[in-house]
Amino acid sequence: MSEPLRIGILGAARIAERAVVAPAKSLGAEIVAVAARSPERAQAYAVQFGIAQAYGSYAELLSDPAVEVVYNALPNSEHVRWNLAALRAGKHVLSEKPFGSNTAEARLVASEPKDGLVVFEGFHHRYHPTYKRLLELVGDEAIGQVTAVKVEMKFDCADLSDIRWSWPLAGGSLMDLGCYAIHIARDLARVLGGSARPIGASATTHAGIDPRVDATATVAAGLPGGVIATLESSLEGPQEMSILVTGTRGTIFQPNFIDLTSDDRLIIESASGQRVEHLGTVSTYTHQLGALIAAIRDGASFPTDLDNAIANMEFIDECYRLAGLPVRESTL
Repeated sequence: MSEPLRIGILGAARIAERAVVAPAKSLGAEIVAVAARSPERAQAYAVQFGIAQAYGSYAELLSDPAVEVVYNALPNSEHVRWNLAALRAGKHVLSEKPFGSNTAEARLVASEPKDGLVVFEGFHHRYHPTYKRLLELVGDEAIGQVTAVKVEMKFDCADLSDIRWSWPLAGGSLMDLGCYAIHIARDLARVLGGSARPIGASATTHAGIDPRVDATATVAAGLPGGVIATLESSLEGPQEMSILVTGTRGTIFQPNFIDLTSDDRLIIESASGQRVEHLGTVSTYTHQLGALIAAIRDGASFPTDLDNAIANMEFIDECYRLAGLPVRESTL
């Protein structure tokens, strides 16, 4: 058996508990260190989750030889900066999405020597059997020829001090939520034998927030065969995290592609009626960590690699241009 994967967390963020702490316990990986901007915050996080080492700076964690892979849970604007630093320190990288502030930033990581290191973007939904089954059904033409796609990724971020609303931290609904919808459209396009491209986008802003930051965004993406995918994101709610694929002989609906611990349904409607498939309530993050372990320990391939991350950022940047909003600025 291979030795447990040893993970260090950059940023004592809430998401880290679901993204790596709980999955590590279930898969036998180890969270060996956490770093925050203050020693006190890092220490409190380490005590809460039973992490051996706490650091008051990110650089200290990167110098720890016990850390094999860095989970980057920092704000969007800090993803590329610290992904690069992790690679230069000889660490594998699991980066939260979106991969960077913009495409140019993301390409900096591509130009960095990797020496066998894994760079893995955290689109965790991609690794759950339910989502994989959706792609399989589309590819098998279980509902005939695809005629339309709709992806909704929305929740009410009522706290206007949240980093999602911050221009300096590369916030916005398209960055935080729409990146998922774009990723799904791109997956479906590949299943249909081609690629997705943005053909239209619009956005709204929120009173009192920097007008460069989108509160909502709607993207029209062109898929093979003339199919239009409608991709909606919103920081104003109502909460919705669903995928609907319509075909000539029915529909496939995934009500919640993010939290399958509470709803793992895949609903297929056809002329013969409705059937519901259940493919397990193990979290998307646990499946993702399993794929990361396989990539690092066994050299297994994985779909959310660096090339994919750059392509997703290119799509995001073009959507901002189409919506008449500026691309997020780099702080590097």
